[in-house]
Amino acid sequence: MAAATGQKRDYYEVLGVQKTVNAQDLKSAFRKVALQYHPDRNPGNAEAEDKFKEASEAYEVLSDPERRTKYDRFGHAGNPFGDAGGGFQGVNINDIFGEIFGDIFGGGGGRGRRQTSRGADLRYNLEISFEEAAFGCRPKVTIPRPKKCDTCTGSGSKSGAAPRQCSACGGSGELRYTQGFFAVSRPCGDCGGTGATIPDPCAKCRGSGKIPSEEVIEVAIPGGVDNGTRVRLGGMGEPGDRGGPAGDLYVTVIVREHPLFQREEYEVFCEVPVSFTQAALGAKIDVPTLDGKVKMTIPQGTQSGKVFRLRGKGIPHLHSQQRGDQHVRVIIETPTELSSKQRELLERFAEVSGEETHPQSKSFFDKVKELFG
Repeated sequence: MAAATGQKRDYYEVLGVQKTVNAQDLKSAFRKVALQYHPDRNPGNAEAEDKFKEASEAYEVLSDPERRTKYDRFGHAGNPFGDAGGGFQGVNINDIFGEIFGDIFGGGGGRGRRQTSRGADLRYNLEISFEEAAFGCRPKVTIPRPKKCDTCTGSGSKSGAAPRQCSACGGSGELRYTQGFFAVSRPCGDCGGTGATIPDPCAKCRGSGKIPSEEVIEVAIPGGVDNGTRVRLGGMGEPGDRGGPAGDLYVTVIVREHPLFQREEYEVFCEVPVSFTQAALGAKIDVPTLDGKVKMTIPQGTQSGKVFRLRGKGIPHLHSQQRGDQHVRVIIETPTELSSKQRELLERFAEVSGEETHPQSKSFFDKVKELFG
């Protein structure tokens, strides 16, 4: 089933490269895209931020030979970020970005104190039913989310003393070097890019101010989502170091297959068996829908394969009051075991009807006569 929204783009397309690209050209392509959409150069632009994260995810997969081989064989179905059945992964985009660029931003951007302390984005694969995807749901999920250390109350210091300005970088969180015409900056190794050091780090949290924990949160899944739709929960990712801003949580929806229904965008399709007599004489039959059973009229003379439309019985549109339609394909069942009485009646019917028993066949032979004389 194709997703109407949230469909992931091909990683090579995201970076604008061919599948034969080598490692150096791949790095250059990512550098170009990330420079264009980096959050520091597009403040407050959510679309640019999403494209930056999309490019970072693409590079993280394609720059790893094992992940790239798996992706080349299976595409997104290979799930380079985890199992489809549900799970959690942390993707720290700042780490990927810093590795490649060395933070060459001429002083305006770069990986300074603020970016280094931001928490990692988290990703969770959530499996839901066909009906939950159609009408929405509010499941509770458990995610690994560090919490404030109760020993040092989040300060990271054993004695509670305030952090000191890092002597190596002077509190800037980065070390700058001059290479020809370029000023290159990298995160300070002594303070980890935070600009401060703790003289007596807490033994429990090792100076980070946070400890491993799990948190149960409720996720609001809107009606109309499809397989692969991503729901973003701002600030629900991993907390930053020493009070830094938290990352985001991205919940990827995995929709289970339904035994009766299939979906194409907002339209629902199903097949319903009817008897020969119902098709020949006409009848009202019960048809399953997402809203329960409804009565549908089958006119006399209905042929197998005929499709009927139930308006407004499909999938609700995402963030809208509209709904798609349901398409019901009628399949006429031929009896496999007949009693002597049933056989006698059918034989009499065939004898009385003659060629009229096969109206489609008669129409076919009429067309043949018209073509060949």
